[in-house]
Amino acid sequence: MSNFHFSTVSDIVVGPGASEQLGEMAVGLGIKRALIVTDPGIIQFSLLDSATTSLDSHNVEYSIYSDVVADPPEHVVMDAVAAAQAFGCDGVIGFGGGSSMDVAKLLAVLITGDQALSEIYGVDQIRGKRLPLVQVPTTAGTGSEATMVSIITTGETTKAGVVSRTLLADKIILDATLTIGLPAHITAATGIDAMVHAIESYTSKRLKNPLSDMLACEALRLLSGSILTAVKQGDNVAARGDMLLGAMLAGQAFANSPVAAVHALAYPLGGNYHIPHGLSNSLVLPHVLRFNAPVAANLYAEIAPLIMPNQILPEDAIARTEMLADHFLALATDLGLQTTLREMNIPEDDLQKLAEESMLQQRLLVNNPREVSLEDALGIYQQAY
Repeated sequence: MSNFHFSTVSDIVVGPGASEQLGEMAVGLGIKRALIVTDPGIIQFSLLDSATTSLDSHNVEYSIYSDVVADPPEHVVMDAVAAAQAFGCDGVIGFGGGSSMDVAKLLAVLITGDQALSEIYGVDQIRGKRLPLVQVPTTAGTGSEATMVSIITTGETTKAGVVSRTLLADKIILDATLTIGLPAHITAATGIDAMVHAIESYTSKRLKNPLSDMLACEALRLLSGSILTAVKQGDNVAARGDMLLGAMLAGQAFANSPVAAVHALAYPLGGNYHIPHGLSNSLVLPHVLRFNAPVAANLYAEIAPLIMPNQILPEDAIARTEMLADHFLALATDLGLQTTLREMNIPEDDLQKLAEESMLQQRLLVNNPREVSLEDALGIYQQAY
């Protein structure tokens, strides 16, 4: 067995109603004045109520920053820092989707004033410490609660990542009741996102390891078995719980064995056309599977039974990979998601630009089991069109 380094969060609480423990957690971390980082939808649907009631009952003061948007730009991060400094917070709670949790991670570091945001982009650039951090996801997709990565929009269509073990939360709360009101299309897209995390982690060329493999497999078993139920029966707490746990396990997996070409090709779709990240992944996933098949079919063949447990699978690994690609196209249709770039009203003339932008994601492409050239990327977009 090769050497590897595996890092994850130390304390995870799982169960319906677990967000009622937030106050107790905050006190345990020494938090007296917490800044809650969230988005307007969380406020609109009163999802914070149980959490704030818990904070109140434990005499933890709090202020709410609720201006987080999807694909958060730098100014949102800095606005949150200003709000935290004005309030004098001594702890941070990320509450919402991946964007809220990504902003919360950076806020917990930047409020100390040791470094500017521009100084921490990249891998292991954070020098100082951070404030105590609790993450409470309300979508089952990004796995951001369990990762050491924060992605920020830095320009019109460009994104940059901060990667550091300092960003790993002190505590995570997985409360399935917080995801009950999630619309079906968001449940579907975020669920596919989580599945992509697990698939790309399991097949990553760099840093693949036994612990990530184990987590990715269990994530795929949970997600594959519950995604249709969660979408079709949105109030099914058991299915919602499986989705939430599966997404976190996938997050733990890819935090240590990183994602690759699916994400690299998805990012330009989100940056240029504001397509939700999970849907962007879903649009290119089948075509990346086929592209990678010549070198990764054996790995895809290993996870196919977890994703398609009730189907008779061929012995041949290439044939099994083709079946897997077809499965994800059919699954997207069953979930009510678009399956082609044409359906997203993307001009065919833009495919070359998208391919060129995907080549900028070298931190992801180096993890892909098969090397991706500019021509390859264009071909994948053309297949997805």
